Amino acid sequence: MNTVFKSDEWSRRRFMEGTAKTFLGVGALGMTSRGMGALGPNLGLEPRVNAAKHVIYLYMSGGMTHLDTFDTKPGHDNQGVTKTIDTNVDDIKLSEYLPSLAKQADKLAIIRSLTSTAGAHAQGNYLMHTSYEERATIKHPGIGAWALKFKGKLNDNLPGSVYVGGSSSINGGGGFFEPQFEPLAINDPNGGLKNSSLRGVKQATFDQRLSLSRQFDEEFHERYDVKQVRAYTQMYDDAVRLMQSEDLAAFDLKEEDEVTRARYGENSFGQGCLLARRLIEKDVRAVEVSLNGWDMHNSVFVAAPEKCAILDQAMGALLEDLDARGKLNDTVVVLTTEFGRTPRINQNAGRDHYPKAFSSVLAGGGVKGGTVYGKTDEGGENVIENAVKIPDFNATVAHALGLPLDQILYSPSKRPFTVAHKGVPVLDLLS
Repeated sequence: MNTVFKSDEWSRRRFMEGTAKTFLGVGALGMTSRGMGALGPNLGLEPRVNAAKHVIYLYMSGGMTHLDTFDTKPGHDNQGVTKTIDTNVDDIKLSEYLPSLAKQADKLAIIRSLTSTAGAHAQGNYLMHTSYEERATIKHPGIGAWALKFKGKLNDNLPGSVYVGGSSSINGGGGFFEPQFEPLAINDPNGGLKNSSLRGVKQATFDQRLSLSRQFDEEFHERYDVKQVRAYTQMYDDAVRLMQSEDLAAFDLKEEDEVTRARYGENSFGQGCLLARRLIEKDVRAVEVSLNGWDMHNSVFVAAPEKCAILDQAMGALLEDLDARGKLNDTVVVLTTEFGRTPRINQNAGRDHYPKAFSSVLAGGGVKGGTVYGKTDEGGENVIENAVKIPDFNATVAHALGLPLDQILYSPSKRPFTVAHKGVPVLDLLS
């Protein structure tokens, strides 16, 4: 075996160097360290006592309409046909399309004064997920990656972060952090975790092949004993550990009874929220679930009720179950979007992009339920009280998770970054 491995030492050396350049994105002699830390400006914040351990991030892709969800303006021409209903909190009113969440308004902190400078989908999506403007030269980490970087995994057998709904590359993934901070992306929550079983390969055969692979890689690892190489090795080790762990069953929604699955909604988002609950119960640190289709330039009063019904059923069931199972206090639930939609209805009975004023919601871990923060004017067009910028919103989430907002981490190019850029948490939203 050693003869085979060393039969062409020069070619093997070239192969290793090429692999390092191609797959690790660095030269064999020029690998840089990552994660060098320093303290930034002191925000004067006390360390978070009993910080939340998990985050479930519900992202409404396309721009959720605020007037038809969490900031209705009854009696104003901008409101259109959407009606307003009471909630279980006397002074909080919501859209008629959110009856389940209306019954749980005491769990919700509703921010009605978000404002952004990004009016295009890609830029707004990126800013919301990372607190930074999109750049061609760097990818910034999302909140799940920051939580893992600072707090680490809670369950070594499972991924620290999971994204449900497609590729995480445009949605604040691991950014410039090491590969192990990238979320595991799952397109279909009903399909379980793909390629996680041996499928026709006996365990002994698998173990033998794994041993041969490690022998083949041994010299490479000795020669390039740096953080990036160790990170890739850890990724493979994590995959093998997961395949052999009983915790793998957390991805199998068939273990839930039909009544429970139906409560969340028989659609990808609803089942994604159910999967998020299962993963949180197994101590996955961060889960994001996306719901597309909020870009309602046409027929908003047809599209919004349909989309809200999916959101309301799934998020309502999620909050109920987290609360009943004792996990809501440990978990920050974030409902957000890239921007709002124009309060004024366009000629196609729709609403266009509107970053100037919109709404988002927090619930769970340390969040003051039954709270409304900020205010827009009578037509929902302008923020007139307690404006919240995107970095401030993300700083609030990060602070609820106990992440150090003033801790600077450096990118491979030695540029300094923090979890929420220059954001300051809205402490009135937290208990």
